[in-house]
Amino acid sequence: MKLKITGFASGILSLLISQILIKIFGVMYSLYMTNKSGFGDTGNAIYMSGYQIYALLLTISSIGVPNSISKLISEKDSFKDYKNSNRIFYVGILIFSIIGFIGCLFLFIFSGLIANRVLLIPEARLSLMVLSPAILFVSITSVIRGYCNGEKKIHITAKSQFFEQVLKSIFTIVFVEIISRKSPQNIELIAASANFATTVATFFSLVFIIISYKLTKNKVENIRGYYFPKEKINNIIKNIIRISFPITLSAILTSFGKSIDSVTIVRILKKYFSEEIAIKKYGIISSKVDILINFPLSFNTAITTALIPEIARKVSQNDINGVINRIKLSIFISLLISIPATFGMFFYSKEIFLILFPNAMSGAELLRVASISIIFSSLAQTLAGILQGLSKNSIPLYSTVIGIISKMICNIVFINMNGIYEKGAIIGNISLNVIIFLIEYMYLVKFIKIDMNVLNCGFQPLLFSIIMIAFTKKVYHFLIIAFTEKVAILISILICVIIYFGLVLVYFGNPFLKNNFIDKKHVST
Repeated sequence: MKLKITGFASGILSLLISQILIKIFGVMYSLYMTNKSGFGDTGNAIYMSGYQIYALLLTISSIGVPNSISKLISEKDSFKDYKNSNRIFYVGILIFSIIGFIGCLFLFIFSGLIANRVLLIPEARLSLMVLSPAILFVSITSVIRGYCNGEKKIHITAKSQFFEQVLKSIFTIVFVEIISRKSPQNIELIAASANFATTVATFFSLVFIIISYKLTKNKVENIRGYYFPKEKINNIIKNIIRISFPITLSAILTSFGKSIDSVTIVRILKKYFSEEIAIKKYGIISSKVDILINFPLSFNTAITTALIPEIARKVSQNDINGVINRIKLSIFISLLISIPATFGMFFYSKEIFLILFPNAMSGAELLRVASISIIFSSLAQTLAGILQGLSKNSIPLYSTVIGIISKMICNIVFINMNGIYEKGAIIGNISLNVIIFLIEYMYLVKFIKIDMNVLNCGFQPLLFSIIMIAFTKKVYHFLIIAFTEKVAILISILICVIIYFGLVLVYFGNPFLKNNFIDKKHVST
């Protein structure tokens, strides 16, 4: 039996491929910077602290935008109301251009205050300044991406994201290389040049997606026989705010959760270590562990991006079975990605650091502990997308608030514990994701009345991951006799990937297994 690739599945697939390529290029410049002589963990701490504050302000101006715009446009398109769909797009451009400009000014003007008083890393001021224009560029880009997602043109979003990452990788290496040769001892300026590459890349990404939008735009008027009253601008603004506000606020709190680390880790560790060591330990978490943990999570973002407009469209069409099928498929794909990623990083943490950070090996044990959060974070992401598609935007918000409080308490308690220190931040992050997942899952099952068991969905990925690790560990011990350690690791990881995807293909190719996973007996009421 052949797998039918639907529009929903093809959208996820295009974004997944895009994210794989994006992460490959992202790893390239991250490895370059981490292993660069004179930069290392201290330079990464300056670079990432500035970038985290930028990401927080960027969340305010753009994170809720594509989801809210795509949801509204997909709902209008389901009724063939193309004229009002276009009005939503133009109003969105206007609103978020203003918000993005305000965010740009705020970051530029208060960069010194944020660096000195909030981050306690004065060297991050220049990084914040050069990042500020990117907020405006990304705000406008996000609206266009939301429009494309709602129009089922997710491939445009995928291409623009890939284009942006390629430019960011190239510009980062070029700018850092130029500055480091002229001012090899000025870590502050080198970090700022890396962040400036982000701003330049976002500008060209905006130009790229504007051109793509103009080339593919084909809607002008409503189809003959369909009449819809012209929607008032006030109503459009209210609807955008109604949908985007809780999504944005939830994303802000998630970014704030990451910013908690940038504030608490250095501040608390200064009581036990020198300032230089405290900053270095934060740099290990922010530039190595977080990047590796976010690697599989970025693939999961593709599911959420495609899921929100698709569920909104099915709800508008009153297609309950379609909604349930997409919910179960999305959860299954999340587990299909997150479980092997967790196993791989848990059992191969030292080997991964040996390959990626040969000149800065500190942090492998932190990665092992942090890998536990991948499954819960992926599921929380997907469930949030499901609830947002179902117009239950407040649930992810409430769960995030409770999770943030838990993380803050864990950071304060565990970072101060003798022998744990920076692991306390990892424990806090795990508690954050577990709590968000549990609250969202309980609400979905109890109130939406879906007959769904995450354990059942995760059985196959769990079994495949166990087989994968057990086999590749044996292969590794055999290869280490004939090859160098690095070569043995690379071959083992490659075999690991081949085995897992081979098992997945066998599973999907079995009609009995596939049909018993997705059927129409999902609704309990």
